[in-house]
Amino acid sequence: MYDVVIIGAGIIGASILRELSRYNLKVIALEKENDVAMGTTKANSAIIHAGYDPKNGTLMAELNVKGNEMFEELCKELSVPFIRNGSLVLAFNEEELNSIKSLYENGIKNNVKDLEIIGRDEVLNLEPNISADVLGALYAKTGGIVGPFEYTIALVENAIENGGEIKIRAEVVKIEKDEVFTIKLANNEEIKTKYVINAAGVYSDEIHNMICKESFKITPIRGEYYVLDKEEGKNFTHTIFQCPSKLGKGVLVTPTVHGNLIVGPNAEEIEDKESIKTTADALSFIKDKVSKTTEAINFRNSIRNFAGLRAEANMHDFIIEENSDVKGFIDVAGMKSPGLSAAPAVALKIVEILKDSGLNLVKNRDFNPYRKQIRFMELPIEERSKLIKENKAYGRIVCRCEEITEGEIVDAIKRSFGNITLDGVKRRCRPGMGRCQGGFCGPRVQEIIARELNIPLEDVLQEKDGSYILTRKSR
Repeated sequence: MYDVVIIGAGIIGASILRELSRYNLKVIALEKENDVAMGTTKANSAIIHAGYDPKNGTLMAELNVKGNEMFEELCKELSVPFIRNGSLVLAFNEEELNSIKSLYENGIKNNVKDLEIIGRDEVLNLEPNISADVLGALYAKTGGIVGPFEYTIALVENAIENGGEIKIRAEVVKIEKDEVFTIKLANNEEIKTKYVINAAGVYSDEIHNMICKESFKITPIRGEYYVLDKEEGKNFTHTIFQCPSKLGKGVLVTPTVHGNLIVGPNAEEIEDKESIKTTADALSFIKDKVSKTTEAINFRNSIRNFAGLRAEANMHDFIIEENSDVKGFIDVAGMKSPGLSAAPAVALKIVEILKDSGLNLVKNRDFNPYRKQIRFMELPIEERSKLIKENKAYGRIVCRCEEITEGEIVDAIKRSFGNITLDGVKRRCRPGMGRCQGGFCGPRVQEIIARELNIPLEDVLQEKDGSYILTRKSR
């Protein structure tokens, strides 16, 4: 019997799991995929928004600003890269100047700090590669960037260290309630719990409808992106937005915490909740639209394209509440942008809801908020030498592009849950994230996984179940 079961282990589910591990509770997160952070969390802009955009008075506005303020400390505790690089919303005509003034006024109402409107010369001084046609910008110094899947993995690892549990390949197919909830999984396993947290992303409406009256609908919005080589990442330091529209915050340009450049997304309403394909039309649209912001991007330095789905609810705000008809069932749905930014504050709100609902919350006195991850090339020379003396695996470079050592890969595998995949290692410590996209290091990482897990080489997967890399030995 669990106190709380969380359905979904993206950024929201992981944040809640880690927050609840601060208490003496029996808590588990269920994830239908073979790893965490496999949905929207692994395919987004990786931006921590300042909070000027959500309408004042909404949950989005409240939790965005509060969550933004929490990221710096959280990322220090969890050894996750975070940069408060600031953001710019550009205006190219009088109408857009009025738009950024409205955003500024809304941001002030939302209690966003360090927010100002700057003129053309100041914009170009901050970002010389922006188009000279710019007239001004809204400058939000509290905007930031993070590694979203790295952060989610760190949350789960730290939660496990503090007594939380995770079950992967755990697709929920039915939910019933008598005195307590019975959750039935696709493998016929049953889990009983006092409370259910629905953090299932684009599937949150379907999970809700398993036991509650239909009250909201989630529509997937697909957004496609370019990832460019670090050579392009040198050209911009801030996250750069165009003026927002009804479909979202528009095509943006932003550096990543690791020095690459992301450009995108478009916004396409679709029906298929699994469709993360990229299309020539959408990528062409992005290139065309971003030319308004800058002509300085060389798209020949693109190293990867990807697409992600955001969960658009017909309620036009986050849905975070205990169901009035099914007590103990709590929805955390419609977590589109700024869902990543708001995630830490969302977790705190869930604790409040559980407490108000009657769950006895006793602090876990042994809770340890810290988690350490070694990034070898970021260490001083003296520390590197010491580490190599202790463990020679740190002296062997496996990924040349990102300069990732065998020691880091082994460490990531040992901390992981389940039979980790090639892309699972990639998300944890970055081998394969560089210019060659694993062309050099992929086979070596596959060998290390097989060795460390003591499994046949052909059992190592690329990503999702069934994505075999090798089938048999050639003659």
